[in-house]
Amino acid sequence: MLTRRLAMTGTLMSMAALTTARQAFANPSLVPVPSVMAHRGASALRPEHTLAAYARAIADGADYIEPDLVPTRDGVLIARHESNIAGTSDVASHPEFASRRRTITIDGKAETGWFTTDFTLAELKTLRARERLPALRAHNTRYDGHFDIPTFEEVIDFVAAEAASRGRMIGLIPEIKNSTHFHKLGHTPEETFLHVIAAHDYTRYCPLEVQSFETANLRVLHGQVQAINPQARLMFLMGGRAETVPDTLGTARPLTFGDFMTPDGLRGVRAYADVIGPSNDDIIPRDAAGAWLAPTTLIDDAHAAGLLVHSYTFRPENHFLPAQLRNGDGDSARNVPGAIAEIRRHLDLGLDGFFTDDPAIGRMALGM
Repeated sequence: MLTRRLAMTGTLMSMAALTTARQAFANPSLVPVPSVMAHRGASALRPEHTLAAYARAIADGADYIEPDLVPTRDGVLIARHESNIAGTSDVASHPEFASRRRTITIDGKAETGWFTTDFTLAELKTLRARERLPALRAHNTRYDGHFDIPTFEEVIDFVAAEAASRGRMIGLIPEIKNSTHFHKLGHTPEETFLHVIAAHDYTRYCPLEVQSFETANLRVLHGQVQAINPQARLMFLMGGRAETVPDTLGTARPLTFGDFMTPDGLRGVRAYADVIGPSNDDIIPRDAAGAWLAPTTLIDDAHAAGLLVHSYTFRPENHFLPAQLRNGDGDSARNVPGAIAEIRRHLDLGLDGFFTDDPAIGRMALGM
């Protein structure tokens, strides 16, 4: 693991910094510590994409917090995992918005609900956040109605304030969602994103890693993000191997994420991204019963192509753990020893960072 991670670091560093990397053979404390990314905040403990979830994640030691970004009707980027807010807000209880419930197609899939692009920011600010997984995380439902939906700019200001008060850098790892879909509606999320990060002092120098499940927007952003924040990285998120990459749907040759997980495909990704973000199942697959199978070579192949690997998502409940690590306490029970063991198994394969719904457990897995 030590040799593999150092080799990966050397690929991405300048010649001057390689001296430091070589010294790590003699001093293991110089080996980069894998990064802990708070998945939608500490979403195992607070409703996702609320300032409360981000605050808990920071308090629990997250290196990065993740705001997923979707636009409003008036083009403001807000923090929601998807444009459909039926499951993460109280919009259904607002009779004034009942007529806006509809069915639309996003990336080839029909969805029914209420969509951010049908609301102005002022209208969305009248809504309150709700827990997305109430059956598994009933404890989070006590916070339903407590928090509003933050804008990207509000998230940046909040993280900058936390960083200043705590005296440590806190990274941002925003995901630009469903670009192809939003472009069809006349929105320009990449342009808006660049404007926002350029307008805020903190995002011009903080650790910043921009994610997308699409390649076209990463190619557009490549170089432009780094011109604003020189240390910024781009991450190509990867769905399941058989899933079609959204911006290739309807083209003459649709591509699957599996096409990008080959050694040749990974070398191509390196032209516009620094990191890949596969699911944990693409690193250690599971059988139909949820039991671990043999690991793939994806991490080694990505490192050979000069790419870091930041995988998603480690969650503490038995429901999400591989069969070998579940205990007998029930599907929704928190299983901290099992969650730590799952993370450490992936770290042993050379993982460079990971998304978790519970950053405190992530830090425990790192022994910190």
